Amino acid sequence: MNQLENALAYSGQPNNFGSENEQRRAVALVAPAGINEPKVAILLATYNGQNHLAEQLDSFEVQSHTNWEVWASDDGSADETLNILSGYQAVWGSVNKLSIKTGPQKGFAANFLSLLCNPQIEADYYAFSDQDDVWGANKLSVALSLLSQGPSEIPALYCGRTLLVDEQNKEIGRSPLFSKPPCFANALLQNIGGGNTMVFNKAARNLLLMASSQVSVISHDWWAYMVVTGCGGRVFYDPVPHVRYRQHTNNLVGTNNGLPASLVRLKKILHGRYKEWLDTNIAALDKIKGEFTTENRIVFDSFSRARKKPYFIRTLAILSSGVHRQTVPGNIGVVVASLVNRI
Repeated sequence: MNQLENALAYSGQPNNFGSENEQRRAVALVAPAGINEPKVAILLATYNGQNHLAEQLDSFEVQSHTNWEVWASDDGSADETLNILSGYQAVWGSVNKLSIKTGPQKGFAANFLSLLCNPQIEADYYAFSDQDDVWGANKLSVALSLLSQGPSEIPALYCGRTLLVDEQNKEIGRSPLFSKPPCFANALLQNIGGGNTMVFNKAARNLLLMASSQVSVISHDWWAYMVVTGCGGRVFYDPVPHVRYRQHTNNLVGTNNGLPASLVRLKKILHGRYKEWLDTNIAALDKIKGEFTTENRIVFDSFSRARKKPYFIRTLAILSSGVHRQTVPGNIGVVVASLVNRI
């Protein structure tokens, strides 16, 4: 089977997002990009994604915002992933529509950061994309409508809820709905937006480009949330899902919804993994804290010092620093973690 046949064979699966996609599908491949539409660079990280990659690529084709290009970084796939990407490149008829790069093979976060820091990629907006999700047809247009509300020189990041689906793309729930405003004091303790929902403007990309060279981070999306809020950027959290987030045994990072996920988080806290994550993030943030707003630098320094204090003093100092999670159970977890020196 050649590359073109391969792509066509893998693209026959329904995306199941709804009739809006079906109505656009027939004309998507021949519709020219909007002349006055800003360009979006879709940053797609792949690794052994043959089972569901075509569905995600199909969902790009039906976007109501048509001026996009895909930059795929493959981290050493041993399956048909590269053949599928090459096949879509042939179908779309332009190398510029889909560029394929070799990833650093140091994990998913490093793979996404390699795209984020690639000087060849120039656009007005940027969007992270996992390989096994499905986008709603208005995902990009909704994000850009919010991001364009403020001055373009201010870093701005869009993120939101997701529809949770199983292996067969059948809906099984939704990610948590967060009600507190996005802010740096929240970002230090948790990430409210999955990378598969994130879209950001050029000012945010430039900020992340400056901050992300020679750093080790836990996840690219949590890093983006911390950097943008810490440096005074804007974050738009969308309560309406526009991404179908596939749940399966191979998910590197799954949903954080429900009692099972809460028990997993508690286990990670008690075993010290959460503290290790915070250590890594704080070490990376310390390199750029000179770019923080005055208020956020105070929060950062207060939290950093509080983590080193003993026993009950540590708990009071952490709470006094202003850091918080989005829910009451989450903040109770912060207290427990601080009491047992796991934060």
